[in-house]
Amino acid sequence: MKKIIIVGAGGHAAEIVDYLNFNQQISSDKNIENMDLLGLIDDSEINYNSYDYTVPYLGAIKDHIVLKNVGYIIGIANMKFRRIIISQLVEKGAQFVSFIHPTALISPTATIGVGCVVSHNVSIGPKATIGDFNLLNSRCTIGHDSKIGNFNFFSPQVVTGGGATIGDENFIGTNAAILPSISLGNHNTISAGMIVDKSIENDATIFHRFKEKVVIISN
Repeated sequence: MKKIIIVGAGGHAAEIVDYLNFNQQISSDKNIENMDLLGLIDDSEINYNSYDYTVPYLGAIKDHIVLKNVGYIIGIANMKFRRIIISQLVEKGAQFVSFIHPTALISPTATIGVGCVVSHNVSIGPKATIGDFNLLNSRCTIGHDSKIGNFNFFSPQVVTGGGATIGDENFIGTNAAILPSISLGNHNTISAGMIVDKSIENDATIFHRFKEKVVIISN
């Protein structure tokens, strides 16, 4: 049984706690490694008090003394602080681990780096390559031969077509789609519902203003 500490105690961390609890419930039946959650660390105890956690608050991230033989899971979704906090803890010797939800469908030829969270009902296709510290939220689909870099945030139901290439530190909104063989560079923001049909380099924000007004008249 691997001992775990979650970094963060807000909404995303609460979701991960639910994932770990589900994992524990089915681990004996599905031959899945069980994880013993020791607690959560967060610089704001208010975050911890906002959720009905049954595991302890272990103090502030900035004051945390890294424990050996413990795996850390990043539970912070905020792109502004996520990489900074990970880097600070890694410098202290923290060993981050990936968590893959038991309901995820992962091709045996796909590869996943360290520190990733793969949420429920995610699909990762053949020969897809996922780098380090990526968050793949619920029901994402990563197409075959896709290449994903590091520190990306995939909101629920994001889809990448086969052979898509995505760099580092991109935020991709809910229901967005990256079409097959399209490339996305670094530090981009793709708003919810966008279809990316042309390759994008770096530091762009893709959004669409809906001007149409739909009126539904009931008979």
